[in-house]
Amino acid sequence: MATLYLTEPQTLVKRDGETLIVHIPENEEKQTPKRKVRVPLLKVDRVVVHGTSTLTSPAIAALMEKRAEVTFLNRYGKYQGHLAHGFTRNGQLRLKQSQAHLDWPTRHKLSKAFVYGKLANMRTMLLRFNRKRQHDALANAADTMKTALTNVKHLQPDAEAPQHTNPQTESAWGRLHGLEGSATAAYFGCYRHILTSPELFNGRTRRPPRDPANALLSFGYTILLNQVMSAICTVGLDPYIGFLHSTRYGKPALALDLMEEFRPIIVDSTVITLINNQALTANDFVEQFGAYRLTEHGRRTFLTKLEARFDQTLTHPTFNYKATYRRAIELQARLLAKTIQGEIPTYEPFIIR
Repeated sequence: MATLYLTEPQTLVKRDGETLIVHIPENEEKQTPKRKVRVPLLKVDRVVVHGTSTLTSPAIAALMEKRAEVTFLNRYGKYQGHLAHGFTRNGQLRLKQSQAHLDWPTRHKLSKAFVYGKLANMRTMLLRFNRKRQHDALANAADTMKTALTNVKHLQPDAEAPQHTNPQTESAWGRLHGLEGSATAAYFGCYRHILTSPELFNGRTRRPPRDPANALLSFGYTILLNQVMSAICTVGLDPYIGFLHSTRYGKPALALDLMEEFRPIIVDSTVITLINNQALTANDFVEQFGAYRLTEHGRRTFLTKLEARFDQTLTHPTFNYKATYRRAIELQARLLAKTIQGEIPTYEPFIIR
């Protein structure tokens, strides 16, 4: 199964029996003729609509029938919405999820696991790349993160929910967020030392991304969030009731929680590989009003590499059998569901070695 990315402007997707017909219009600027591509429905498990592409109602109905999902991004790669087949019927699981959210010790324990997984994988990334670099900044950041991991591990939950989540407060909840923030700052503070083209990264910036590397990171995290949302909905959890991230209207808090441990090992790894291998250079980006975005060629290159990363096989650290990163995300969602339902005592984050 694969993801169908619609990146060409004004693309139209129709249904023809058990096939999607992708009509790509003529592009005078690039001097490419109009064309159409046939894609068997059987091979598609998700569609990502980028920009001004359109799917007809029969095409959407066919995708829903095949339990495929459709995600809409604007021309800059910002998430806009998500279509999925019928919501799971497991109401009891969602009730348990709400109870876990309201039970402060449970919420604290799960939040610790998400933060620990994220920081552990960030540290592993630094150590891996520093084997060749042998750079003091990378070694120091790895040491900082090791200390942070120890502190996170030994944090005990507050007796009751604190009124504030400010890292400056004396609550354990505030310290957890503070440790995550300071360790993440240390990681991105030396990120440019990993890159063979350090001029492409000038510190982590989000809205908008102020350099090419940040454009890749932000776009990649959007695609990862879509993948995590899909896994959460498949398992039957509510993506909008989270633990580490605050639950607000329209914010997929649980998806943001669960994606934390996968950010460095899927998206960051892909970004570093593309830049260091010069598969993407400054010429693959467009700067407008201080914000950077990928060209069409750059976007295709990045999506191809990111999809390959999702489909890369590794040994799952908990189950000890081979699985793709895409499958690992779903397995983590299932582990979280079992933890919430009390079937297993502890949620173990996905940590690479």
